[in-house]
Amino acid sequence: MNSSRNYLLRWLWRVLKVGALAIAIAGGIYWLKYSPLPVESHSVGQGPIVSEVMGTGTLEARVQATISPKIADRIGSILVDQGGLVSAGDLLVQLDDEEYQQQVAIAQANLEAATAAVHRLRIDKDRASAVFEQAHRSNNRIQSLIPSNAASQEEADKATELLALAVADVARAEAAITESEKELVTAEKTLEYHRARLADTQIEAPFDGLIVKRSREPGDVVVPGSSILTLISLDELWISAWVDETAMAGLAEQQSARVVYRSEPARSYPGAVVRLGKEADRETREFLVDVRVLKLPDNWAIGQRAEVYIEVARKEQVVRLPANLVVARNDQTGVFVNVQGRARWQPVTLGLHSSDAVEILSGLETDAIVVTPADPLVSLRDGRRISLP
Repeated sequence: MNSSRNYLLRWLWRVLKVGALAIAIAGGIYWLKYSPLPVESHSVGQGPIVSEVMGTGTLEARVQATISPKIADRIGSILVDQGGLVSAGDLLVQLDDEEYQQQVAIAQANLEAATAAVHRLRIDKDRASAVFEQAHRSNNRIQSLIPSNAASQEEADKATELLALAVADVARAEAAITESEKELVTAEKTLEYHRARLADTQIEAPFDGLIVKRSREPGDVVVPGSSILTLISLDELWISAWVDETAMAGLAEQQSARVVYRSEPARSYPGAVVRLGKEADRETREFLVDVRVLKLPDNWAIGQRAEVYIEVARKEQVVRLPANLVVARNDQTGVFVNVQGRARWQPVTLGLHSSDAVEILSGLETDAIVVTPADPLVSLRDGRRISLP
C-alpha cells in the first residue's frame, strides 16, 4: 500500500514539474512575442541632398616624363633628388664627358687645319691667276708682233705654251680649293656632331615640375631609354577613377566632385571632372573618368589610391532620412514609424540617394518618428509593441 502511494506521489510531482516548465516556456514565448521591444527613434528632417557617383582610382599626373640619356655613358653626377622642384632647362644629370671633350678638341683642330688649308689654296690660286694674267698679256703682245716680223714664230709658240700652263695652274688651284672647301664642310659638320654629343652628356629638365622618382646613382652605366629620374608637371594632377558603366549617362565634364584619399578617409578634397573615357573594360564593365585635383593633402604620392564622388544631382531642401533606416519588404521600400507605442510599416517613395541619406518623395511626414530596433540582430514587424529609451 505504501509502495503504491509513493509511486503516485512521484508521478504527481513529475506532472507538476512538466506543467511548470510548460507554463514558463509559454510565458517566455509570450514575453518575447508581446513584450515591448526596445527601439531607437529618429526624427524625419529636411535639408539638402547630393546624389553622387563613386569611383576608385589612383592619383596621376597628366604630363610625366622619364629622364633618360640619348647616349650610352656612365653617370658622373645627379644634381637633383626625389621630391625636388625643378624649372625647365635646369641641369639634372651630368654624364662622364671626358672622352667627348677630347673628341670636340680633335674636331676643332681638324676644322682649324681645314680652314688654314683653304686659305693657303686661295693664296696659291691668287698667285696662279697673277701668272696667268702675265702670260696672257705676254702672249697677246708677241702675237701682235708676228705680222711685222718683230717677233719670231718660236717666241710666239713659247708664249702660247706658257699661257696654256698658266691656265692649267689656275684650274688646278680652283679644283684644290673646291676639294678643300668640301673637307672644311666635313670638318664643320664633324665638330657640330661632337659638340652635340658633348651636349648630350648634360640632361636638362624639359619642363617645370617635381622629381617623383630617382632610379640611378653616380657611377651607373646607362643606355638610351633607361630611366634615371621621373619628372611630373604639377600644372594638372588628377584621379584616374574606374566608374561602373551604368553611371555613364549621368556624367559630364566640369561636374563637381570630391576626392577622399585612403590616407585621410575622414576628409574630402575638391575636384572636377575633366575627361570621360571612351572605352569600357570588357570584364569589369567599368570605364575611366579623370577628375582634376583642385587641392592636395599635405602628404601625397603619385599612384596612391583614392575614391572620387562625382556630383550628378543636387536638391537644397527635401525630406531626407539616413539610408540605413529604409528597409525592403515584399518588394517595397519603407520604414517603421511609432504609432501609439507600436511599430507600423509605412511604405515610402524614394528620390535621390547620397552616400548616407535618401530623399523621401512621398509616404512620410516631417513630424513622423522613425524607429529601428536597438539590437541590430532583431527585426521589427508591423504592430509590434515598442519601448523608447
